[in-house]
Amino acid sequence: MKVGDRHYRTIWPNADGRSVDIIDQRWLPHAFRIETVGTVDGIATAIRDMWVRGAPLIGVTAAYGVAIQMNDDSTDAALDRVWRQLHETRPTAINLRWALDEMRRSLSPLRPSDRAAAAWRRAAEIADEDIELNRSIGRHGLEVVKRIAAKKKPGEPVNILTHCNAGWLATVDYGTATAPVYLATEAGIPVHVYVDETRPRNQGAQLTAWEMAGHGVPHTLIVDNAGGHLMQHGLVDMVIVGTDRTTANGDVCNKIGTYLKALAAHDNGVPFYVGLPSPTIDWTVHDGLKEIPIEERSADEVSYVQGKTASGEIAQVRISPENTPAANPAFDVTPARLITGLITERGIAKASPDGLKALFPERVRSAA
Repeated sequence: MKVGDRHYRTIWPNADGRSVDIIDQRWLPHAFRIETVGTVDGIATAIRDMWVRGAPLIGVTAAYGVAIQMNDDSTDAALDRVWRQLHETRPTAINLRWALDEMRRSLSPLRPSDRAAAAWRRAAEIADEDIELNRSIGRHGLEVVKRIAAKKKPGEPVNILTHCNAGWLATVDYGTATAPVYLATEAGIPVHVYVDETRPRNQGAQLTAWEMAGHGVPHTLIVDNAGGHLMQHGLVDMVIVGTDRTTANGDVCNKIGTYLKALAAHDNGVPFYVGLPSPTIDWTVHDGLKEIPIEERSADEVSYVQGKTASGEIAQVRISPENTPAANPAFDVTPARLITGLITERGIAKASPDGLKALFPERVRSAA
């Protein structure tokens, strides 16, 4: 996607062959900053402290972290050590483990002297593959948007509600939930996006809204609790969200508050879709509520908000009493029964074991 008149990915390797540049998302939408990261500790910090975020981008960033490690120490012990260090940064997003496993699988058979160059190649391939996966998700999701648009009056927009940020900032490019929105806009189909603010870190207000504005997509920012009201009054045609981990039976783990949107959609007959690349599917997990670890993040994310003051300063302010404790579960699980369809790079699957296996039959064979 473009920022101004220049195309950007969210992460890219530098010519020195030892570092990557990332868009530091902590400062958006008020400042666009690029950060150079050239150490494994720096990569771990960028993931853990959400300089980068979104399951697909976390995975790609971790892959580049392995490549950085291989420059300095390419032994088996170092490969295992970087796997453990980066895996511990964000426990919920399965793409992180998938990317680390893929890097270790690719590098383990090689001589240590060959690993650094191979690691940079494989990390770049994973980044390119992510873009193609997201583009394909966009094409399949576009068909849903077209079907809804065909039932609207000429010029009337398809109203789409989304939660958190599953846009190009959460991936290498295009996004998952937003890919159909961008392709619909490019195809001349009128769409309008209701953007949940997504407390406590406000990824909707700060990131999704910034993306929509930059791409020229009509959108309206709403508080998290307004979605159900809009659905009750027929103002939402479809909901589409992303996911940090999807189970083999179709349960979806996503940013906290997603479950409530799914309940409201189900009660009001609004289609509820999830956009996901296949590396986000955890084929080893079959019960999202019982088996997916839910990351508990700092209470400060609840007690403080960051914004731009009237003087132009980017600052944090406390919104709760000093002595009030806060809990901060970062994700919740939406049961498969509430999901209309899972939009993958291979098509739209029913949120069920059979639905997923029909699109990914090789997973059935590998488990046999």
